[in-house]
Amino acid sequence: MPKMKTHRGAAKRFKIKKSGVIKRFKAGKSHILNKKSRKRKRNLRKATGLAPGDAKVVKKMIKR
Repeated sequence: MPKMKTHRGAAKRFKIKKSGVIKRFKAGKSHILNKKSRKRKRNLRKATGLAPGDAKVVKKMIKR
């Protein structure tokens, strides 16, 4: 059976931390920023972990 290919779209969006948690960035920071508060935009900069249910699927996609 051939090797499973990495899903390139997922590989660009997610990183696996050493702890095994998948790191992702928050959506909503690309446009229509003038109606969003400073606090909201500042919080959108930060990375966060992925929900366990989604992490299972993403790990399969970015498996090397």
